[in-house]
Amino acid sequence: MASNLYTNGDLASVPNLEKNLHLLSPHQVEIAKTLLELGQSHLFEHWAEPGVDDDEKRALFDQVTLLNANYPGGLESYIETARELLADSKAGKNPFDGFTPSVPEGDILTFGDDNFIKFEEMGIREVGRAAFVLVAGGLGERLGYNGIKVALPRETTTGVCFLQHYIESVLALQEASYAYNLSQGDQGEKKIIPFVIMTSDDTHARTLQLLESNSYFGMEPKQVKLLKQEKVACLNDNEARLALDPQNKYRIQTKPHGHGDVHSLLFSSGLLNVWHDAGLRWVLFFQDTNGLLFNAIPAAIGVSATRQYHVNSLAVPRKAKEAIGGITKLTHINDGRTMVINVEYNQLDPLLRASSEYPDGDVNSSETGYSPFPGNINQLILELGPYIEELTKTKGGIKEFVNPKYKDASKTSFKSSTRLECMMQDYPKTLPPTARVGFTVMDAWFAYAPVKNNPEDAAKVPKGNPYHSATSGEMAIYRANSHILRKAGVYVADPVLEVFNGQEVEVWPRITWKPKWGLTFNDIKKKVSGSCSISQRSTMIVKGRNVFLENLSLDGALVIDDDGVEEDAKVRVGGSVHNKGWNIEKVDYKDTSVAEELRIRGFRIIKIELLEKNGKE
Repeated sequence: MASNLYTNGDLASVPNLEKNLHLLSPHQVEIAKTLLELGQSHLFEHWAEPGVDDDEKRALFDQVTLLNANYPGGLESYIETARELLADSKAGKNPFDGFTPSVPEGDILTFGDDNFIKFEEMGIREVGRAAFVLVAGGLGERLGYNGIKVALPRETTTGVCFLQHYIESVLALQEASYAYNLSQGDQGEKKIIPFVIMTSDDTHARTLQLLESNSYFGMEPKQVKLLKQEKVACLNDNEARLALDPQNKYRIQTKPHGHGDVHSLLFSSGLLNVWHDAGLRWVLFFQDTNGLLFNAIPAAIGVSATRQYHVNSLAVPRKAKEAIGGITKLTHINDGRTMVINVEYNQLDPLLRASSEYPDGDVNSSETGYSPFPGNINQLILELGPYIEELTKTKGGIKEFVNPKYKDASKTSFKSSTRLECMMQDYPKTLPPTARVGFTVMDAWFAYAPVKNNPEDAAKVPKGNPYHSATSGEMAIYRANSHILRKAGVYVADPVLEVFNGQEVEVWPRITWKPKWGLTFNDIKKKVSGSCSISQRSTMIVKGRNVFLENLSLDGALVIDDDGVEEDAKVRVGGSVHNKGWNIEKVDYKDTSVAEELRIRGFRIIKIELLEKNGKE
């Protein structure tokens, strides 16, 4: 259908280009011919006479060269794929036609039980052979924050930002894995866990600056690798004509391609083979503002190793029709091919209704109260060997989609330009049926509290649904830590309900600890003994690794460190601690005299009185 767009690359058919040919190098002339063959002659229709804007004309070819190099298969492949997907979109083709849904194989874990503890221990053993990949291409504009999202404080009791918490978590896992394997008689040298951050034009410089100005938060600079994602060309119409930038007629408009680019970046960087040669076995992908994620990592890696999963998606229990994708097994009715993938919530219900197995669609199970299709949280653990094999075939390309906003029902023109997009979690779509793909479900209170909505949007969320805001994200950390300590035997007072920025949340004691203090439930259980209690108004910050709570009764603010003690010496903290503590004060998100990172939460911490304990006493 689109073949009438193709010319034979005849430069004479585009007079404005022909007049300017003498400005171009032989290589640029070849690129021009390719663009004409791909039906892109409109790019040259507005070119000025020679002598006017000549540098901008040449710059277009530099841009095309970059767009060509950064896409697997080049621009030709991009345009061909776009035409196919745009034709499917116009025809209203269902991407799941011919597939029947079912619940995939996976593990549903219960925090703190014997099974969970077993998986955590296995995960600590294995994590020394993992690499961590943080997808951090986004700014915080949607949150009402002008910086990069990873620079936001994870919580404001300590002010530690997301990136610092992630790095300290990886370093603590590295140390714990080495210590565990040493205790099992493995005398090998300490493995360094690689840490990759995928950035974008929007975040690259600021991410680097955040790392450099904080000495990489304790990590060796060579341990951290930044891979910058480039943008892709925008499309003007169903024929996949490339869109010109509204501000510059010599430039193609570009937009982000989506976080699925992380796979092609890793493939082209050569890092995967370096890791494989170094004996690594796992690659763990995670997104930028889930402050609870690392709670789930040890057990999830333990599941991957035990089940020998090629792909393990971390998931949380999901209410039917909740606005989060469901992990689903799809089987084709004709050829029997299968895939286990994320199906977006607005596609899942109709897909289920169309099958004979689920005539009522996406409904909660009478046994569990949740949908049988767990909620995808976009955190993946891939086994490195099969991952390299697959990317060698696909060059890192991920199944794409297009989402044009049409002007009217005829679907012949767009309201604004569109582009191809891809998602990190769609990696399993190209896997062979032999691939072992599963999931690990953990409670949302323990593993999932993303920060992605601004105060106004969060306040509109129906009551009972998660706010996913800076307010709820911080309060979720205190709730999780309180639940963990309760399970370890500490009496932690019940929360009170408060409203901040129009969101009603539970306010638990403000308990937070460094990752090195408590990576696993077993770690924490060993460090708590006797009769310990923490009142609702209390704040407790644990900074040291060897801190032990023994018969502690806390009503106020307490900060504990193990500075000044020998490496294996224990800092024991007990008895009654009572002081005026730290209070929470409400702030209005519209009050510009308050810092942005506090305004978006609706509160700030007022530090009145505290007790500091360390090993020097």
